[in-house]
Amino acid sequence: MESTLAVAKREFRTFFASPIAYIVLGGFLLLAGWLYFSTLFLAGQASLRGFFGVVPVLFVVLVPAITMRALAEERKSGTLELLLTLPMEDWQIVAGKFLAALGMVAVGLLWTVPYAISVAALTGPGAPFDWGPVLAGYLGLLLLAGSFIGLGLWGSALSRNQIVGFIVGLVLCFAFAFIDKFAALLPETLGQVLEYLSVDYHFDNIARGVIDTRDLVFYLSLTAVGLLLTTRTLSSARL
Repeated sequence: MESTLAVAKREFRTFFASPIAYIVLGGFLLLAGWLYFSTLFLAGQASLRGFFGVVPVLFVVLVPAITMRALAEERKSGTLELLLTLPMEDWQIVAGKFLAALGMVAVGLLWTVPYAISVAALTGPGAPFDWGPVLAGYLGLLLLAGSFIGLGLWGSALSRNQIVGFIVGLVLCFAFAFIDKFAALLPETLGQVLEYLSVDYHFDNIARGVIDTRDLVFYLSLTAVGLLLTTRTLSSARL
């Protein structure tokens, strides 16, 4: 655990040592803020539904942008070989990279908390604000981000080029985000399978404040698969 945290701290510091982190987070907050305030003022709705509806789509681009350099840049610069010689298991390296990326996403989400506070402040007298769906929505976003990070890390591990890592991660995240949109074109049974494989389908349930173990198992399973594939790819680099 100590080795994993050491990798996570190193990776997290590396994020903010370059302008990439500020550009990525700045772009995310700019888009999320515009979509939130457009709903609040243009539509006249004091609600976070629009925010929770669009952030998963933004994550399709945001998360691969965060993970693209995690292993690809290490391989390109030659520091991966040095990292692999340290007395730690491959899964500890991957877990450290995962925690750092998840921390990065959490920082971005933390800056959006004032949106929820402002909506709560605008709630009319006698109509108490329900924080349940809001907290559930943020939990869902972290779970969704975790599954995307697992996929993004695998994309980064497959190449020495971080742009290629970004594209592979983007394609994987896009596939799991929009696969349910093709469900109506297929037979019912196959359509249900595609719907279940969609991260958006499971997030919608959580964003309504319904914490179902099936949704939690899906996100944790997808995250575990992504991290397992990343670990196996990283292990092959030792050969």
